[in-house]
Amino acid sequence: MPLIFAEAGKVNIIKKIGGSPEVKQHLEDMGFNVGGQVSVISTLGGNVIVRVKDARVALDSGLAAKIMI
Repeated sequence: MPLIFAEAGKVNIIKKIGGSPEVKQHLEDMGFNVGGQVSVISTLGGNVIVRVKDARVALDSGLAAKIMI
């Protein structure tokens, strides 16, 4: 299931990261790694604010859809 459909406040495990190699590298640089934990803090208009590795990160719906949980 894509990250954009995750329930707010629930801790999820990243199963897969899709997209081009550049997109995958960009997400990994921000802390999104397969097997890592991520939780949605809030959603607004398809965009999400998530907590990953003790940091808050804002993602647009396109990037959030590439992260599978």
